[in-house]
Amino acid sequence: MEYIAGRTDFELKNSAVTLGKFDGLHSGHQLLLQKITEQKKNGLNAVVFTFLYHPGNLLSDREMELIYTEDEKQCIIDQYGVDVMISYPFTEETRSMEPEHFIEEVLVKKLDAKYIVVGSDFCFGKNRRGNTEMLAEYASKYNYKLEVITKKKNADEEISSSCIRKQISEGNMENVVKLLGRPFSVMGEVMHGRKIGRTIGFPTTNLMPDKSKLLPPDGVYVSLTTIDGKDYPGITNIGHNPTVGTTPEKRVETFLFDYDQDLYGKFIQVSLLSRTRKEETFGSLEELKAQMDIDLADGRKYFSDLGLLKG
Repeated sequence: MEYIAGRTDFELKNSAVTLGKFDGLHSGHQLLLQKITEQKKNGLNAVVFTFLYHPGNLLSDREMELIYTEDEKQCIIDQYGVDVMISYPFTEETRSMEPEHFIEEVLVKKLDAKYIVVGSDFCFGKNRRGNTEMLAEYASKYNYKLEVITKKKNADEEISSSCIRKQISEGNMENVVKLLGRPFSVMGEVMHGRKIGRTIGFPTTNLMPDKSKLLPPDGVYVSLTTIDGKDYPGITNIGHNPTVGTTPEKRVETFLFDYDQDLYGKFIQVSLLSRTRKEETFGSLEELKAQMDIDLADGRKYFSDLGLLKG
């Protein structure tokens, strides 16, 4: 997949385009990705148009935590067979662009859009004046086909990044799976930790997520870790390790069942399936080890019940 980020000097041809923030890449977003990749059989290039920084960051003093970071978003979108991902610079100039100008200059001239698919609530341009009605109005003038997708629902609630963000913040990972259409995950390169886990028989892989990454509450989770395309069951602790000396940054530390290869420097994906307990401070390493034995047994039972582990 070609990745174009922070630039406006690009020119594509024969594009099937979907546009949006794509924070979370939830099941509604996945339908949009499916629509553009289906157009590849008609000779069009599947193009995702999003913004390099979440628009909310420009509109407030508070840095918005992202369900998926830019690198994670790029990795996930690539998995859907998209040809080009564009992360357009979201600047004051972009924000103040008139929607008619955006259609002509970006969608038509830069993207050569022949097919456009968006959600029913899609808005764009200055003061969010552009909408699906405007896109439909200009379709015949610029010779593109427009498809508008109604927002997907879970039960009676519309699936949105805000409701997913709330569920993640509360640690309701089973609900997150339903909304995202897959488990919430943390991706990154395995870093060297303090290696304390090795001293008590629990060596872990360590990820230090970007500060913009939204994380669920501190605690222990059952998880699946993807390494070179293969999934490995395990348990993951998110937090600051208060028992062995609090770390300044949150860490994502995963113990993999029945796996002992060196992972330092490898890119992995840790998918969180269920929260089993909150993070606690123990009086000694012995107490910590005893609790981790319990966590390990609980995790093995979880995967055994799913038929993913024997015994």
